[in-house]
Amino acid sequence: MKKSLALVLIIVSISLVSVMGEDMNKKNSSKIETAVFGGGCFWCVEAVFERQEGVLSVVSGYAGGATVDPTYEQISTGETGHAEVIQVEYNPEEISYKQLLDVFWQAHDPTTLNRHQADVGSQYRSIILYHDQDQRQAAEKSRELQNGSRRFGDPIVTEIEPLTTFYPAEEYHQDYFANNPFAGYCTFVIRPKLKKLGLDL
Repeated sequence: MKKSLALVLIIVSISLVSVMGEDMNKKNSSKIETAVFGGGCFWCVEAVFERQEGVLSVVSGYAGGATVDPTYEQISTGETGHAEVIQVEYNPEEISYKQLLDVFWQAHDPTTLNRHQADVGSQYRSIILYHDQDQRQAAEKSRELQNGSRRFGDPIVTEIEPLTTFYPAEEYHQDYFANNPFAGYCTFVIRPKLKKLGLDL
């Protein structure tokens, strides 16, 4: 009898832990929101956002065009309509969408049309892709404030468009700076950018 009672208690305890775990996962997932930005080569922008507190993950990819499942080779032609972008998953209780927008403006020059430093083409354009009307309004207001501040000197050319589909880039593009810290682009472009922004290398 005692053994049976003990067995029942163990089963009930395991069930409770399982249910509590599911509830916790639901609560944690409900705190995750997503933002998509394009500010030139995604390797550089990815490295900047990965160092922000409250950011849970950053995935480099393609968005903004019509080509389905584009490859890097297709993107590089500038004919797909897609831009190199990053998809940011973040906890809004630790970092807000507005704060992410502030990081976005700091991470690149939003006044140069279809280029980022030596990278030229529409795939390198400055773009914010919003998920809902709240993000759209926040992005438009932020762009207006940045233009009004004249901090960049020239007018901002950043596009603000609805996100249709985000396509993750090939695996070798992911976490590029972390995996290739001494590659030429990392040494001469990404590393100086991170130092300028006061971010840990």
